[in-house]
Amino acid sequence: MERIFQKLVLNFTWWVNRKDRFGSNLFEGGFLGLDNIGVFDRSAPLPTGGYLEQADGTAWMALFCQNMLEIGVQLAMAKPAYADMCVKFIEHFLWISSSMMRAGGNVGMWDEEDGFFYDILRLPDGRAQRLKVRSMVGLLPFCAVTVFEGELFEKYPELRRRFHKFLDPRHELTAFIHDPSKPGKAGRRLGAILNETNLRRVLAKMLDENEFLSPYGIRSLSRYHAEHPYVFSIGGQEYRMDYLPAESNTGMFGGNSNWRGPIWMPVNGLIIRALLQYYIYYGDDFRVECPTGSGQRMTLYQIAEELSHRTHNIFLRDKDERRPVYGGTRKFQEDPHWRDLVLFYEYFHGDNGAGLGASHQTGWTGIIARGMHLFATTSAEQTLALGKAAGVTELERSAKGATDGAPRAT
Repeated sequence: MERIFQKLVLNFTWWVNRKDRFGSNLFEGGFLGLDNIGVFDRSAPLPTGGYLEQADGTAWMALFCQNMLEIGVQLAMAKPAYADMCVKFIEHFLWISSSMMRAGGNVGMWDEEDGFFYDILRLPDGRAQRLKVRSMVGLLPFCAVTVFEGELFEKYPELRRRFHKFLDPRHELTAFIHDPSKPGKAGRRLGAILNETNLRRVLAKMLDENEFLSPYGIRSLSRYHAEHPYVFSIGGQEYRMDYLPAESNTGMFGGNSNWRGPIWMPVNGLIIRALLQYYIYYGDDFRVECPTGSGQRMTLYQIAEELSHRTHNIFLRDKDERRPVYGGTRKFQEDPHWRDLVLFYEYFHGDNGAGLGASHQTGWTGIIARGMHLFATTSAEQTLALGKAAGVTELERSAKGATDGAPRAT
């Protein structure tokens, strides 16, 4: 773990030095593995000139800080030299998170009117605007959350003093994000971009069946765009974002670009992991409607379990003895030699759950097994009492390992 940590420090430093153009703690990651999630091809120069500040890339960096802090805490328990590194990543997380929530004259990623995060297009003449596409880009800041049990400050009380010495004169850092000094259940602390008010606003959109919530998990693009496509026009050319629950309708972005509606297991795993982190901190008193508008209020644990069950439904037989994963393929639905040989597809239809893309993507779709096991063997009471020891950490490892990796350059 120590050797890995050293290499990750180099990677983190590269991102800070090379992908934060003006030292504003907002990042331009480029491709990031989400293909056509954006209006423009992120691997190519923008048709407008200028550059993109990416909400997903910046959220990845916030989560990267949290992951490095988690590793650093474990190393510091045995080697005091790592305690200083923990402070470094706490400070980085606060700078990045507060920059995402920037309020005031400049255009920030957080849209107060919509209660959602968007990419920012910075134009050569200094103007800026949000690209108001409701996509997984705006949900990844929700995933940048981690609970801390307090071992670091307990072992090194002087670090608590250093932390407050850093934070006390900089109230602007926590003015619009969750206050990391505020204790939750069992005295836990929470690193999160979203404070309670904004968390509820993002959840309202994520859990809306007319937006992200599918019978089979969380869509990569809101269904809102089926009737309200996002259109950006410049130089006589039109750039569109339409809701496409299955395959892309264009050969652009390499021709294998399917982030405008389908369900992907890696990000669903990260969303479930995030819900459990929030639950360990807030407990049973924090409840929201699920689905939005249903009048049914759930704890964050119950919502995580519900999302997990929805992803399971892709593979399980329905009331008609058909598996949604096989769609209308009669051979796989009816032939006794095939019907029980379940394939782990690359991604899934946003409305009917049919498997799409590569048919043997066990690398990330295999996380479905971990979700099944977690909720079959751990109760809400155990999760709240034991915190990360209840198995949330293992789900996190599965989700992170299932993605294309940490932010990467084009």
